[in-house]
Amino acid sequence: MDKQPIVQQVIEHLGVELQAAEQAARFAHETATHEENVAENKYDTLGLEAAYLAAGQARRVEEIGLRLRVWRQLQVRAYDDAQGIRLTSLVLLADENDQRQWLFLGPEGAAIKVQDKQRTILVLSPDAPLGQRLLGRRVGDEVELTVAGRSQHHEIIEAY
Repeated sequence: MDKQPIVQQVIEHLGVELQAAEQAARFAHETATHEENVAENKYDTLGLEAAYLAAGQARRVEEIGLRLRVWRQLQVRAYDDAQGIRLTSLVLLADENDQRQWLFLGPEGAAIKVQDKQRTILVLSPDAPLGQRLLGRRVGDEVELTVAGRSQHHEIIEAY
């Protein structure tokens, strides 16, 4: 199964997120350096607050840019039953009510949903609780996850 379209959608999503963050960072920087935000006395903190916001926005741009680079360099691998589920695995789970859900294990920073061939795929990290439980598992295995004190059981139906 071709998983590259999933990766491409995540890259596009992160690109849009990066553009929005860059615009917010520019606006925050302009606000922080605007002449009207120069402190008039020691209690005037508007300029200082704007500077903190600008620094935070700049960090956000760096973080999103790093995630985007990681996703662009991602090597998509086919599922190998000998190794089980790992990074870039596409997995179909079914819960005890036979509700099915597609998951794609990707690098951190893209907990989003994408569409591929009329199916919704949740992109999650191996660091997420469900991602951790899936690592190394195989088709037919069951995973259990406790959410809000309630135990959830899922069976791995397919893996690619």
